[in-house]
Amino acid sequence: MPGQGQVKNRAPAPIQISAEQIIREAADRQEPLVLDPVSKIHDAEEYQSYLSSRRKHFEDNIRYRREHIGNWVKYGRFEEENKEFERSRSVFERALEVEHRSGELWLRYAEFEMRNEFVNRARNILDRAVQILPRIDFLWYKYAYMEEMVGDAEKCREVFERWMSWCPDEGAWLSYARFEVRCAKAEAANGQQANMAMATEVMKRYVNEYPCAKSFLKLGKWAEHEARDIGLARKVYESALMELEPEEARQARVFRQFAAFEERQSEYERARVIYLHAIKMLNLEERHPLSSASGKQNEEDLIDEDITDNERHKRDELYKAYVAFEKKHGNKDGIENIILTKQRAEYNKRVAVDPRDYDAWFEFAKLEEDHGEPSSVRDVYERAVANIPPAEEKQYWKRYVYLWIYYAIYEELQMKDLNRASDVYQACLDIIPHSKFSFAKVWIYAAKLFVRRRDLASARKQLGKAIGLCGKEKIFVEYIALELTLGEVDRCRALYNNYLKAMPHNCKAWSRYADLERSVGETERCRALYELAVSQVTLDMPELLWKGYIDFEIEEGEGEKARDLYERLLERTSHVKVWISFAQFEGTAIGRGIKEARVIFDRSYSHLKEEGLKEERVLLLDAWRVFEKNKGDASSVAAVESKMPRRIKRKRMQVDDSTGEELGWEEYFDYHFPDDQGAATSNLKILEMAAKWKQMAAAASDDDSDSDSD
Repeated sequence: MPGQGQVKNRAPAPIQISAEQIIREAADRQEPLVLDPVSKIHDAEEYQSYLSSRRKHFEDNIRYRREHIGNWVKYGRFEEENKEFERSRSVFERALEVEHRSGELWLRYAEFEMRNEFVNRARNILDRAVQILPRIDFLWYKYAYMEEMVGDAEKCREVFERWMSWCPDEGAWLSYARFEVRCAKAEAANGQQANMAMATEVMKRYVNEYPCAKSFLKLGKWAEHEARDIGLARKVYESALMELEPEEARQARVFRQFAAFEERQSEYERARVIYLHAIKMLNLEERHPLSSASGKQNEEDLIDEDITDNERHKRDELYKAYVAFEKKHGNKDGIENIILTKQRAEYNKRVAVDPRDYDAWFEFAKLEEDHGEPSSVRDVYERAVANIPPAEEKQYWKRYVYLWIYYAIYEELQMKDLNRASDVYQACLDIIPHSKFSFAKVWIYAAKLFVRRRDLASARKQLGKAIGLCGKEKIFVEYIALELTLGEVDRCRALYNNYLKAMPHNCKAWSRYADLERSVGETERCRALYELAVSQVTLDMPELLWKGYIDFEIEEGEGEKARDLYERLLERTSHVKVWISFAQFEGTAIGRGIKEARVIFDRSYSHLKEEGLKEERVLLLDAWRVFEKNKGDASSVAAVESKMPRRIKRKRMQVDDSTGEELGWEEYFDYHFPDDQGAATSNLKILEMAAKWKQMAAAASDDDSDSDSD
């Protein structure tokens, strides 16, 4: 095809140029700014020559771009600056012959005449302008402003009347009315009585010209604030509601401005009537329902007509204004009712959008508990618990279960209905799929409610069923605490037996069982329980169990048995804390004394040294030094401190265990013990000797320099 263009190569250029490079090159290649020379004119002939050259310059510009208004305006401004008014008028007239439809050109021409106080010429120019361009408002504004500035009110009024015959927008009418207000104030300043009749007549003509809600509201506002005629303002607002078309009269801003006017006049009852009439007419009680039951409607039913988003927003603002009005001037019940109505509407909307938004249900129920009737509270809870989670997974049920708990607590504490609260717990337990998961707190709360009802048999039955279906540790603990409170030790033993059968690895259970036997004076049973516990193959926290067993023997005064336990524990683990505890035990009154404690410390030090555990040896030496400071003498403390290591900063390469890749060097602290032997020790001694030699050499050089100076 002949008109078809070729496809361009859209691949990136091999050499890319950045924006920074472009800006830098432009700045480097920029030519220096050359200022025009300052010319001084010395005589009239030189001045005329200057004028001729400038005129020739402007004439050339006009010939090049005849339609460009800026060239004409600059030319006329030049002649004006040189007091050549006739030439300037000639330039503007020539420009009008080129473009007489330019309102900006007419305005510049009139401003030229006004600047130089040629009022009649300016009046003629503006008169010609508004005859040719009657739809350009700023020409009329300038014409009326000039007549007002020269003090000719009649001619200014005549200009406004000519302008009004062209049916301008509301700004022109308001300017006309403000002009009449200024005239009335000027008459009042001269000692005459201010007459607002003409200004009022102008505003009435404006309303008749534009019979809409906007014009009525402007007239009402003007009558209140400018004319100070309250009766006229009230009549205007009433006329807006009665005379306008229904779609205009039913606008929310009409009611809001009318009610605000009555409120400013302290007519609170009239304002309340207007608000209530608006709420009824605009169906705002449906958008903001007065009861929680009405919140079940769909959002489409809340809109009774096809209105714009702006109007819907205005209606919401009207209702908010009514709420604020009742807060300021209403009674307590009315204010609370309005606020609660608004909050109920918001919560109903939230739960309608997402029925499983349990946080919204919590807040909604709390609101009804604080301010609603019992029937409404129960209705909210019943609606909330009806929204069962979609999947039988515990993560979805965690928040849902609390709805049942709060429901039961409300029935028990607020309504004092223990039977209904128990029914709520039972209904919750019936819904939970116990074959997949369960909630221990629900079982416990239900059992405690039976206790408060003085029905121990049902409470025990409930907890026994919970152990069978749920079997969590918390249920065992609460059940045992209940029986212990009642003094049923045999029942506690039976529960602990079942507890340990279900969880033989639980060290806390063994410790609590032993503490129970010890509290009732059964020392042998307690010791037997500890023996049975430490003989278990798997334990979750064996250190807790061994510590409890050793502390028990120490408190019973059985030092030999405690020592045997330490030895048995050291056969299983050689943890440094066990060695420290063993040594400290020997240093107590029940132990064999300080000498035996030192033997244990020395024994543990040798063992940790063989294992190569440097940090553990440091911890042991710190504990040993503290022990010697408290119970030894200076020589024993010095002996321990002689074994304290030096801390050395080293570097080592980090290596990824999975890939074997080197990750970089890291710094770490190593410990050098005086009694360690090997290559590291010899290297360290060499470094120490080198450091000493360097210090001796520095001292010798200092002595030589002193002798030379002498």
